[in-house]
Amino acid sequence: MCYDVSFHTNIQLTLDIFPNLQDNRQMELNSDALIHVEGHALPLYYVINTKDGAPQLTNMEWGVTPLYVKDPKERKARRSGMINARSERILDDHKSYWYRIRNNRCLIPVSGIFEHRQINGWKNKVPYLVQMKETPLFFLPGLYQESTEVDTATGELLQAGTYTLITRPANELMAQIHNSGENKHRMPLFVHHEMAKQWIDPELSEAGVREVLNYEIPVDELRYNTVYTIRGAKLRPDHKEKDTHWEWQALPPLGNDTPLNARTQQSLF
Repeated sequence: MCYDVSFHTNIQLTLDIFPNLQDNRQMELNSDALIHVEGHALPLYYVINTKDGAPQLTNMEWGVTPLYVKDPKERKARRSGMINARSERILDDHKSYWYRIRNNRCLIPVSGIFEHRQINGWKNKVPYLVQMKETPLFFLPGLYQESTEVDTATGELLQAGTYTLITRPANELMAQIHNSGENKHRMPLFVHHEMAKQWIDPELSEAGVREVLNYEIPVDELRYNTVYTIRGAKLRPDHKEKDTHWEWQALPPLGNDTPLNARTQQSLF
C-alpha cells in the first residue's frame, strides 16, 4: 500500500498541466512539512478534482470519512483504514465503499512516494523514495468524499473533504521494494499527465475508468533512491532533508534481500 508521499516542488507547476485550474485552497500548507506526508496522521493536503466543469485545486484530509459510521469519534478512528483504496474493488466489488464513491475521482499531486523494503535479519526496513522520471510533479489517482462533520470540541457543523489514494498490484520494481507486510507487492497508481486529466473528466466512461485503473507504469519510467528513516522524530545525522539520498551500509541490490556483509561472512567458512 502507500502511506507516505512527498511534495517537494512548487504547487504552481500544476498550472502548467492544468491551465484553467481554479485555486480554491482554503489554506497554504507548510512546504517543509510536505517533504514527508504520512497518511496515518490524516493530514490536510492538496487535491485536484472537478467542480462546475473545471478542475480545482483544494484542500482535503487524507483518509476517507466512512459515512456509514454515525458516531463522530469512531468515524474519525475508522479513517485510518480508508487511506488507500484497492483498484480492483472500485468497479467490480459492488459491496465496497469504493464502488459507492467511484465517480468522486480526484488527483493527489506529489513529487514522489516513499516505500519500505525488508532486508533479512535487519530490525528496521529501508525507506526508498520513488519518483517518475522526466517530471518534478506527477499525480496519483484517488477518490474523495464530501460530508458534513460535527466538530467534537465545539459541536459546530463543518463541511469537510477527505480522500483516499488508489493502489494496484506492483510492477517488478515496486514488488522488489515493497517486499513484506500484509499488503506487500502493492504500489500507487502511477499515471502520466494526460491520463491524470482523463481521470477527473466527469464524462469519462466506465471503460475509460477501467483503463486507468488497469494501467501499470513501466519500470524504466521510475527512478528510486534510498533515504534515511522517515518516520518518527529521529533526525538525519547529516541534517539534510528527508527526501535526500542516504546510503545504507551492506544494502544488497534489489532482488536479493540478504545483506552484503552476511554473504561475505558466509564465504569465509
